[in-house]
Amino acid sequence: MCKVAVVILNYNGRDHLLHFLPTLIAHSPDAEVIVADNCSTDDSLAVLQQFPSVRTILLDQNYGYAGGYNEALKQVNADYYLLVNSDVEVSPNWIAPLTHYLDENKDYAAVQPKILDFNQKDYFEYAGAAGGFIDLLGYPYCRGRVFNTLEQDTGQYDSNADIFWASGACFMIRSEVFKQAGGFDADFFAHMEEIDLCWRVKSLGLKIAFVPNSVIYHVGGGTLNKTSPRKTYLNFRNGISLLIKNLPIPMLLVALPVRLILDWMAAFLFWKNESFSHFAAVFKAHAGAMRAFPSQIKLTIRSGTRLKNQKKAILPVAYYVLRKRNYEAINNTK
Repeated sequence: MCKVAVVILNYNGRDHLLHFLPTLIAHSPDAEVIVADNCSTDDSLAVLQQFPSVRTILLDQNYGYAGGYNEALKQVNADYYLLVNSDVEVSPNWIAPLTHYLDENKDYAAVQPKILDFNQKDYFEYAGAAGGFIDLLGYPYCRGRVFNTLEQDTGQYDSNADIFWASGACFMIRSEVFKQAGGFDADFFAHMEEIDLCWRVKSLGLKIAFVPNSVIYHVGGGTLNKTSPRKTYLNFRNGISLLIKNLPIPMLLVALPVRLILDWMAAFLFWKNESFSHFAAVFKAHAGAMRAFPSQIKLTIRSGTRLKNQKKAILPVAYYVLRKRNYEAINNTK
Protein backbone atom coordinates (compact mmCIF):
# COMPACT_ATOMS: atom_id res chain seq x y z
CA MET A 1 0.00 0.00 0.00
CA CYS A 2 1.26 3.48 -0.89
CA LYS A 3 0.54 6.50 1.26
CA VAL A 4 -0.90 8.79 -1.44
CA ALA A 5 -2.52 7.84 -4.73
CA VAL A 6 -3.15 10.76 -7.09
CA VAL A 7 -6.10 9.64 -9.18
CA ILE A 8 -7.23 11.48 -12.31
CA LEU A 9 -10.51 10.47 -13.94
CA ASN A 10 -10.26 11.04 -17.67
CA TYR A 11 -12.93 11.13 -20.36
CA ASN A 12 -11.85 12.34 -23.81
CA GLY A 13 -9.29 14.61 -22.19
CA ARG A 14 -6.25 13.87 -24.31
CA ASP A 15 -5.33 17.57 -24.65
CA HIS A 16 -5.54 18.08 -20.90
CA LEU A 17 -3.39 15.00 -20.31
CA LEU A 18 -0.72 16.25 -22.69
CA HIS A 19 -0.74 19.71 -21.16
CA PHE A 20 -1.05 19.03 -17.42
CA LEU A 21 0.16 15.50 -16.72
CA PRO A 22 3.92 16.19 -17.11
CA THR A 23 3.84 18.91 -14.42
CA LEU A 24 1.71 16.76 -12.12
CA ILE A 25 4.17 13.86 -12.43
CA ALA A 26 7.15 16.15 -11.79
CA HIS A 27 5.57 17.62 -8.65
CA SER A 28 4.29 14.28 -7.23
CA PRO A 29 7.52 12.27 -6.77
CA ASP A 30 6.39 10.37 -3.68
CA ALA A 31 2.86 9.51 -4.82
CA GLU A 32 1.48 6.89 -7.15
CA VAL A 33 -0.04 8.69 -10.15
CA ILE A 34 -3.04 6.91 -11.68
CA VAL A 35 -5.27 7.82 -14.61
CA ALA A 36 -8.63 6.06 -14.69
CA ASP A 37 -10.06 6.24 -18.19
CA ASN A 38 -13.86 6.46 -18.32
CA CYS A 39 -14.09 4.64 -21.69
CA SER A 40 -12.79 7.58 -23.76
CA THR A 41 -13.48 7.66 -27.48
CA ASP A 42 -10.53 9.93 -28.36
CA ASP A 43 -6.86 8.88 -28.36
CA SER A 44 -6.35 9.39 -24.60
CA LEU A 45 -4.97 5.86 -24.23
CA ALA A 46 -2.34 6.49 -26.89
CA VAL A 47 -1.33 9.68 -25.09
CA LEU A 48 -1.01 7.80 -21.79
CA GLN A 49 1.55 5.48 -23.37
CA GLN A 50 3.90 8.47 -23.37
CA PHE A 51 3.90 8.39 -19.56
CA PRO A 52 5.16 4.95 -18.48
CA SER A 53 5.32 5.92 -14.80
CA VAL A 54 1.57 6.48 -14.75
CA ARG A 55 -0.66 3.55 -13.92
CA THR A 56 -3.75 3.31 -16.14
CA ILE A 57 -7.09 1.87 -15.05
CA LEU A 58 -9.47 1.09 -17.92
CA LEU A 59 -13.19 1.32 -17.20
CA ASP A 60 -15.61 -0.53 -19.43
CA GLN A 61 -18.06 2.36 -19.86
CA ASN A 62 -18.50 6.04 -19.03
CA TYR A 63 -19.73 5.91 -15.43
CA GLY A 64 -19.70 9.69 -15.01
CA TYR A 65 -17.57 11.47 -12.44
CA ALA A 66 -19.20 9.86 -9.42
CA GLY A 67 -19.50 6.30 -10.68
CA GLY A 68 -16.18 6.46 -12.49
CA TYR A 69 -14.26 7.28 -9.34
CA ASN A 70 -16.17 4.63 -7.40
CA GLU A 71 -15.17 1.98 -9.91
CA ALA A 72 -11.59 3.16 -10.21
CA LEU A 73 -10.91 3.45 -6.48
CA LYS A 74 -11.90 -0.18 -5.97
CA GLN A 75 -8.57 -0.90 -7.68
CA VAL A 76 -6.47 1.60 -5.70
CA ASN A 77 -4.71 0.67 -2.46
CA ALA A 78 -3.53 3.78 -0.59
CA ASP A 79 -3.93 5.54 2.74
CA TYR A 80 -5.04 8.76 1.08
CA TYR A 81 -6.90 9.25 -2.19
CA LEU A 82 -6.00 12.56 -3.88
CA LEU A 83 -8.64 13.10 -6.57
CA VAL A 84 -7.71 15.60 -9.27
CA ASN A 85 -9.45 16.78 -12.43
CA SER A 86 -7.53 16.35 -15.66
CA ASP A 87 -7.62 20.13 -16.32
CA VAL A 88 -5.60 21.06 -13.23
CA GLU A 89 -2.09 22.53 -13.09
CA VAL A 90 -0.41 21.69 -9.80
CA SER A 91 2.36 23.68 -8.13
CA PRO A 92 5.55 22.49 -6.41
CA ASN A 93 5.04 20.93 -2.99
CA TRP A 94 1.28 20.70 -3.49
CA ILE A 95 0.84 17.31 -1.79
CA ALA A 96 2.87 17.68 1.42
CA PRO A 97 0.65 20.30 3.14
CA LEU A 98 -2.41 18.13 2.56
CA THR A 99 -0.88 14.92 3.89
CA HIS A 100 0.69 16.76 6.83
CA TYR A 101 -2.68 18.19 7.85
CA LEU A 102 -4.39 14.79 7.80
CA ASP A 103 -1.43 13.14 9.53
CA GLU A 104 -1.60 15.66 12.37
CA ASN A 105 -5.40 15.93 12.68
CA LYS A 106 -7.02 12.54 13.02
CA ASP A 107 -10.55 13.96 13.36
CA TYR A 108 -10.34 15.40 9.83
CA ALA A 109 -11.40 13.18 6.94
CA ALA A 110 -10.60 15.37 3.93
CA VAL A 111 -8.74 18.49 2.88
CA GLN A 112 -8.83 20.84 -0.10
CA PRO A 113 -6.08 23.06 -1.53
CA LYS A 114 -6.46 26.65 -2.66
CA ILE A 115 -8.01 26.52 -6.15
CA LEU A 116 -7.15 29.43 -8.43
CA ASP A 117 -8.18 30.16 -12.02
CA PHE A 118 -5.72 28.78 -14.56
CA ASN A 119 -6.55 31.59 -17.01
CA GLN A 120 -6.44 34.38 -14.42
CA LYS A 121 -4.13 33.15 -11.75
CA ASP A 122 -4.67 35.89 -9.19
CA TYR A 123 -8.39 35.03 -8.98
CA PHE A 124 -10.15 32.14 -7.31
CA GLU A 125 -11.70 29.49 -9.53
CA TYR A 126 -15.41 28.68 -9.51
CA ALA A 127 -15.15 25.01 -8.53
CA GLY A 128 -14.03 25.20 -4.92
CA ALA A 129 -12.05 28.43 -4.52
CA ALA A 130 -10.98 28.52 -0.84
CA GLY A 131 -13.41 25.90 0.43
CA GLY A 132 -17.11 25.22 0.13
CA PHE A 133 -20.21 25.93 2.22
CA ILE A 134 -23.97 25.60 1.79
CA ASP A 135 -26.82 27.82 2.93
CA LEU A 136 -30.02 26.76 4.69
CA LEU A 137 -31.55 25.63 1.38
CA GLY A 138 -28.53 23.71 0.17
CA TYR A 139 -27.21 26.30 -2.29
CA PRO A 140 -23.42 25.88 -2.49
CA TYR A 141 -20.90 28.69 -2.44
CA CYS A 142 -17.26 29.18 -1.49
CA ARG A 143 -14.84 31.44 0.24
CA GLY A 144 -13.76 33.37 -2.82
CA ARG A 145 -16.81 32.56 -5.00
CA VAL A 146 -20.51 33.31 -4.61
CA PHE A 147 -22.65 32.26 -7.57
CA ASN A 148 -20.65 33.61 -10.56
CA THR A 149 -18.81 36.35 -8.64
CA LEU A 150 -15.14 35.45 -8.20
CA GLU A 151 -12.83 37.25 -5.77
CA GLN A 152 -9.24 38.20 -6.42
CA ASP A 153 -6.80 36.28 -4.23
CA THR A 154 -5.15 38.90 -2.05
CA GLY A 155 -4.27 36.52 0.76
CA GLN A 156 -7.60 37.08 2.52
CA TYR A 157 -8.10 33.31 2.95
CA ASP A 158 -4.51 32.27 3.63
CA SER A 159 -5.23 30.37 6.82
CA ASN A 160 -6.40 26.83 7.51
CA ALA A 161 -10.16 26.73 7.96
CA ASP A 162 -12.95 24.28 8.59
CA ILE A 163 -15.27 24.02 5.58
CA PHE A 164 -18.48 22.20 4.74
CA TRP A 165 -17.37 20.60 1.47
CA ALA A 166 -14.17 20.07 -0.48
CA SER A 167 -14.14 20.57 -4.23
CA GLY A 168 -14.24 17.61 -6.60
CA ALA A 169 -11.73 19.48 -8.75
CA CYS A 170 -9.07 18.52 -6.22
CA PHE A 171 -9.30 17.09 -2.71
CA MET A 172 -7.61 14.50 -0.52
CA ILE A 173 -9.63 12.04 1.58
CA ARG A 174 -8.73 9.14 3.83
CA SER A 175 -9.43 5.96 1.89
CA GLU A 176 -11.11 4.24 4.82
CA VAL A 177 -13.47 7.20 5.28
CA PHE A 178 -14.34 7.24 1.58
CA LYS A 179 -15.34 3.59 1.90
CA GLN A 180 -17.10 4.04 5.25
CA ALA A 181 -19.22 6.87 3.83
CA GLY A 182 -20.14 4.74 0.82
CA GLY A 183 -18.17 6.64 -1.79
CA PHE A 184 -19.86 8.97 -4.27
CA ASP A 185 -23.52 8.54 -5.10
CA ALA A 186 -23.28 7.22 -8.66
CA ASP A 187 -26.83 8.42 -9.39
CA PHE A 188 -25.52 12.00 -9.26
CA PHE A 189 -23.36 11.18 -12.35
CA ALA A 190 -21.63 14.58 -12.14
CA HIS A 191 -21.98 17.86 -10.19
CA MET A 192 -22.46 18.18 -6.42
CA GLU A 193 -21.52 14.56 -5.76
CA GLU A 194 -18.61 15.81 -3.65
CA ILE A 195 -20.97 17.95 -1.55
CA ASP A 196 -23.17 14.93 -0.93
CA LEU A 197 -20.15 12.84 0.05
CA CYS A 198 -18.82 15.56 2.38
CA TRP A 199 -22.23 15.94 4.00
CA ARG A 200 -22.26 12.21 4.76
CA VAL A 201 -18.69 12.41 6.05
CA LYS A 202 -19.66 15.23 8.42
CA SER A 203 -22.69 13.24 9.57
CA LEU A 204 -20.16 10.63 10.73
CA GLY A 205 -18.73 13.25 13.10
CA LEU A 206 -15.63 14.01 11.02
CA LYS A 207 -14.29 17.34 9.76
CA ILE A 208 -13.10 18.80 6.45
CA ALA A 209 -10.51 21.54 6.05
CA PHE A 210 -9.11 24.07 3.60
CA VAL A 211 -5.29 24.12 3.48
CA PRO A 212 -3.99 27.18 1.58
CA ASN A 213 -0.32 26.16 1.53
CA SER A 214 -1.26 23.76 -1.26
CA VAL A 215 -2.12 25.62 -4.47
CA ILE A 216 -3.51 24.39 -7.78
CA TYR A 217 -4.86 26.10 -10.92
CA HIS A 218 -8.06 24.82 -12.51
CA VAL A 219 -9.30 25.43 -16.05
CA GLY A 220 -12.89 24.34 -15.32
CA GLY A 221 -15.73 23.30 -17.61
CA GLY A 222 -13.76 20.39 -19.03
CA THR A 223 -16.69 17.95 -18.98
CA LEU A 224 -19.77 20.10 -19.51
CA ASN A 225 -19.70 23.75 -20.53
CA LYS A 226 -21.78 26.06 -18.35
CA THR A 227 -23.95 26.87 -21.39
CA SER A 228 -25.05 23.22 -21.65
CA PRO A 229 -28.68 22.45 -20.65
CA ARG A 230 -27.39 19.07 -19.48
CA LYS A 231 -25.24 20.87 -16.91
CA THR A 232 -28.26 22.90 -15.81
CA TYR A 233 -30.26 19.68 -15.44
CA LEU A 234 -27.61 17.96 -13.33
CA ASN A 235 -27.03 20.97 -11.09
CA PHE A 236 -30.71 21.48 -10.30
CA ARG A 237 -31.57 17.80 -10.00
CA ASN A 238 -28.61 17.05 -7.76
CA GLY A 239 -29.25 20.16 -5.69
CA ILE A 240 -32.71 18.83 -4.78
CA SER A 241 -31.40 15.30 -4.23
CA LEU A 242 -28.79 16.70 -1.88
CA LEU A 243 -31.53 18.00 0.41
CA ILE A 244 -33.70 14.90 0.18
CA LYS A 245 -30.80 12.63 1.11
CA ASN A 246 -29.21 14.61 3.91
CA LEU A 247 -31.48 17.09 5.67
CA PRO A 248 -33.23 16.00 8.86
CA ILE A 249 -36.88 15.35 7.95
CA PRO A 250 -38.39 18.36 9.82
CA MET A 251 -35.91 20.69 8.09
CA LEU A 252 -36.55 19.04 4.72
CA LEU A 253 -40.29 19.68 4.97
CA VAL A 254 -39.56 23.40 5.34
CA ALA A 255 -36.58 23.80 3.03
CA LEU A 256 -37.71 21.74 0.03
CA PRO A 257 -40.82 23.78 -0.95
CA VAL A 258 -38.88 27.05 -0.65
CA ARG A 259 -36.02 25.67 -2.72
CA LEU A 260 -38.41 24.48 -5.44
CA ILE A 261 -40.03 27.92 -5.69
CA LEU A 262 -36.66 29.67 -5.94
CA ASP A 263 -35.55 27.19 -8.59
CA TRP A 264 -38.69 27.93 -10.61
CA MET A 265 -37.90 31.64 -10.43
CA ALA A 266 -34.40 30.85 -11.70
CA ALA A 267 -35.92 28.81 -14.52
CA PHE A 268 -37.82 31.83 -15.86
CA LEU A 269 -34.64 33.90 -15.70
CA PHE A 270 -32.92 31.17 -17.72
CA TRP A 271 -35.67 31.45 -20.32
CA LYS A 272 -35.25 35.20 -20.46
CA ASN A 273 -31.44 35.30 -20.45
CA GLU A 274 -30.37 31.93 -21.90
CA SER A 275 -32.88 29.77 -23.77
CA PHE A 276 -36.04 27.72 -23.35
CA SER A 277 -33.92 24.56 -23.16
CA HIS A 278 -32.38 25.77 -19.87
CA PHE A 279 -35.86 26.67 -18.58
CA ALA A 280 -37.09 23.18 -19.43
CA ALA A 281 -33.99 21.58 -17.90
CA VAL A 282 -34.91 22.94 -14.45
CA PHE A 283 -38.37 21.34 -14.52
CA LYS A 284 -36.98 18.09 -15.91
CA ALA A 285 -34.45 18.17 -13.06
CA HIS A 286 -37.19 18.52 -10.46
CA ALA A 287 -39.14 15.68 -12.05
CA GLY A 288 -36.04 13.49 -11.95
CA ALA A 289 -35.38 14.31 -8.30
CA MET A 290 -38.99 13.60 -7.33
CA ARG A 291 -38.93 10.23 -9.10
CA ALA A 292 -35.91 9.27 -7.00
CA PHE A 293 -37.42 10.64 -3.78
CA PRO A 294 -38.68 7.30 -2.35
CA SER A 295 -35.29 5.62 -2.63
CA GLN A 296 -33.19 8.66 -1.67
CA ILE A 297 -35.13 9.49 1.47
CA LYS A 298 -33.92 6.20 3.00
CA LEU A 299 -30.25 6.43 2.12
CA THR A 300 -28.33 8.62 4.54
CA ILE A 301 -27.66 8.80 8.27
CA ARG A 302 -29.15 12.20 9.07
CA SER A 303 -27.79 14.71 11.53
CA GLY A 304 -30.30 15.55 14.24
CA THR A 305 -29.17 19.17 14.39
CA ARG A 306 -28.04 21.75 11.88
CA LEU A 307 -24.55 20.73 10.84
CA LYS A 308 -21.60 22.90 11.72
CA ASN A 309 -20.39 25.09 8.83
CA GLN A 310 -23.85 25.19 7.23
CA LYS A 311 -24.53 28.91 6.96
CA LYS A 312 -27.69 30.66 8.16
CA ALA A 313 -28.07 32.85 5.07
CA ILE A 314 -30.46 32.14 2.21
CA LEU A 315 -28.00 32.67 -0.61
CA PRO A 316 -30.25 33.95 -3.43
CA VAL A 317 -31.80 36.53 -1.09
CA ALA A 318 -28.43 37.68 0.25
CA TYR A 319 -26.88 37.84 -3.23
CA TYR A 320 -29.67 39.22 -5.42
CA VAL A 321 -31.76 41.22 -2.93
CA LEU A 322 -29.24 42.37 -0.32
CA ARG A 323 -26.45 42.61 -2.94
CA LYS A 324 -23.92 40.71 -0.83
CA ARG A 325 -21.44 39.43 -3.38
CA ASN A 326 -18.57 37.85 -1.43
CA TYR A 327 -18.06 35.25 1.29
CA GLU A 328 -17.44 37.68 4.14
CA ALA A 329 -20.62 39.61 3.41
CA ILE A 330 -22.65 36.40 3.13
CA ASN A 331 -21.08 35.01 6.27
CA ASN A 332 -22.15 38.10 8.23
CA THR A 333 -25.78 37.84 7.10
CA LYS A 334 -28.02 37.46 10.14
